[in-house]
Amino acid sequence: MKLHFFGADQCVTGSCHCLEVNGKRILVDCGLQQGRDEVSNAEFPFAANAIDVVLVTHAHIDHSGRIPMLIKQGFRGRIVTTRLTAELLDIMLLDSAHIQEQDAEWKNRKGERSGAPHVEPLYTIEDAQRVREFLDTCEYDQEVPLCEGVTARFVDAGHLLGSASIIVDAAEGGVTKRLVFSGDIGNVNQPIIRDPTPITGADYVVMESTYGDRNHTEVWSYTDDLARIIDETIARGGNMVIPSFAVGRTQELLYFIREIKDAGLVKSNPDFPVYIDSPLAKRATTIFTGDLRGYLDEDALELVKDGTHMFNFTNLRMTETSEESKALNMDPTPKVIISASGMCDAGRIRHHLKHNLWRPESTVVFVGYQGEGTLGRSLLEGTKSVKLFGEEIAVHAQIVNFQGLSSHADRDHLLAWIESFRSPKPQHVFVVHGDREVAPFFAQSVAKLGFTAHAPQYTEVYDLIADQVLEPGYLPERKAKAAGKSSSAYERLVAVGNLLMESIKRSKGRDNKSLARFADQLRQLLEKWES
Repeated sequence: MKLHFFGADQCVTGSCHCLEVNGKRILVDCGLQQGRDEVSNAEFPFAANAIDVVLVTHAHIDHSGRIPMLIKQGFRGRIVTTRLTAELLDIMLLDSAHIQEQDAEWKNRKGERSGAPHVEPLYTIEDAQRVREFLDTCEYDQEVPLCEGVTARFVDAGHLLGSASIIVDAAEGGVTKRLVFSGDIGNVNQPIIRDPTPITGADYVVMESTYGDRNHTEVWSYTDDLARIIDETIARGGNMVIPSFAVGRTQELLYFIREIKDAGLVKSNPDFPVYIDSPLAKRATTIFTGDLRGYLDEDALELVKDGTHMFNFTNLRMTETSEESKALNMDPTPKVIISASGMCDAGRIRHHLKHNLWRPESTVVFVGYQGEGTLGRSLLEGTKSVKLFGEEIAVHAQIVNFQGLSSHADRDHLLAWIESFRSPKPQHVFVVHGDREVAPFFAQSVAKLGFTAHAPQYTEVYDLIADQVLEPGYLPERKAKAAGKSSSAYERLVAVGNLLMESIKRSKGRDNKSLARFADQLRQLLEKWES
């Protein structure tokens, strides 16, 4: 019984971990790395067709975004997740595929002029549409058999609608182990969704550490603070631009803005216009108003019971076409624009930044985590100018980090979450999903509570029966902000090397003649490479 670490290991995005038990391989999340690329998204360090089951903690792309690629490369097993996560995956992966195709098309148009090789998208819309063929849904607290000796149970993680921590009970060779995969642990007292469900016991815990080195700024009232920023911006005659994740964060903002309008908190224009400029956000909002039994918090349930639409208020408009989106920047009326993507690395938000960053009367409000190497992180760090669509744009707009809005648990709440694991106390805690400066630090904090903990590195293998590292991992080379292509090529080579090792391991038991021929071919290739 082994645990493989294939993503978000001393890195915040790209979650991917694999439980090997009874000859089966169970992948927990299969996410896309976002921001600074440390490992190539284009290669898996394992064979896709060797995976039997995929468990998905939630629909965010850094936990699910490479599932279509997994299918494209030969996966034919089951994908198990909650009912609402499956609904959100259906729209989010199609949107991600659209972005992959657009990016590849743009690179190929540019490459034609420079003679660069043709680029293929990681996956296509057709690949993303195939995901639903493999989906097997469940509700919270339902026991799901996965394979011989292994069951899973999804419990509410309080991070996103349908998000879950996953409890896996696995038996092999007369030994039973309980593993808990935290997924992303939610903040407390968020609108719409419930607080994370406490879990009391496990043999092993794989937990996130996104905010493992800091607490969120205490906010007495989300609506009052947000209203103040809107009021000041509208009064100056500027636009308030909010880069926001289309699923989850956008709906929270609509919930707060409805409260702001109901209370008349924006004095400069109580009926200020609000635009949702994201077709994905529009589709996601329909899911947030569907069958949410077993998913909503008490306040939201009361609203729905009273017949109130959680996200409905006057002067709310949702754009659909790119022409409607462009028209927003031609309209001089001060407004609130909520647009994706949340880290500013793709989508329509980049156009709105181009038209508003240089305006001192406008405000850009960040309401979520900004990963290393993203445009959003650069703006928060005080860059004086940015390049958008080949044009240098000066940054004169007010930049606000609205830390009160976070769907992630902060340091204190993460520590409280792991402290609940006392009966039985875990043999080991694996700290993942945190920057390489954060995850080891948080692992030390967990150890000070009396747990045995460490922050695994990429490709580490842990023996769950012997309770020890079987194969050490490594820290991929970090790309500088203006990194060249060699780093990416090297990481691709490492990924293929890991794939080769997986193939060699699976060859055990084959006939000697085939093994000898394979070894000779590899030796010849290495000799040619080294010469």
